[in-house]
Amino acid sequence: MARAESRRRVTDARVLGALAHPLRLALLNHLMAFGPRTASECAEVVGGSASNCSWHLRQLARYRLGERADSVDGRERPWRAAATGLDDGGPEEGPAARAANEALTALWLDEDFRLAREYLRRQDEADPDWRQASALSNYELRLSAEELGRLRDQLDALIRPYIGISA
Repeated sequence: MARAESRRRVTDARVLGALAHPLRLALLNHLMAFGPRTASECAEVVGGSASNCSWHLRQLARYRLGERADSVDGRERPWRAAATGLDDGGPEEGPAARAANEALTALWLDEDFRLAREYLRRQDEADPDWRQASALSNYELRLSAEELGRLRDQLDALIRPYIGISA
C-alpha cells in the first residue's frame, strides 16, 4: 500500500547538521527511494556495516527523519523515511541553519556527481533500452526569479509520481 506524500520542511540547524553526514544522507535517500528496509538491506547498498547503519538509522529517528516501519514477518526490523521529501529553510533561518544547509547541499551535490560519474563509467553494462532512454543535459537558461520558481515547481510535480513512497 502506498504512503501519502509527506514533505517536511527542515530549518533546525541541529537537524540539518545531523543530516549532513554522508552515511545518514545515503541511508535517508535510500529509504525515500525504495521504501522500508532493514539495516542489513541498507548496508548492502550504502556500503556500511549493518551495525553502523543501525546506529545511523537510530540517529535519523532521533531527529525525526526516520522511523520504524511495520515488520512483515515479525522478525525483521525495517526502517522507513519519516517523510517523502525534504525542503530546507532559506536565508531567513539564520547563520547556523544556513551553514548546516550549505554542508548538506554540498553532500547532495557530491553524491549527484558521484552517481553521474558511476553511470558514465558503467553505461556500457546497462540494458540498451536504458541507455537509449537516459540522457545528460546541459542547458543555459535565462529566467527571472519568478520563472525559475515556477520551473522548479513544475519539475517537482513531474518527478513526484516516481518517488519511492511505498508503505
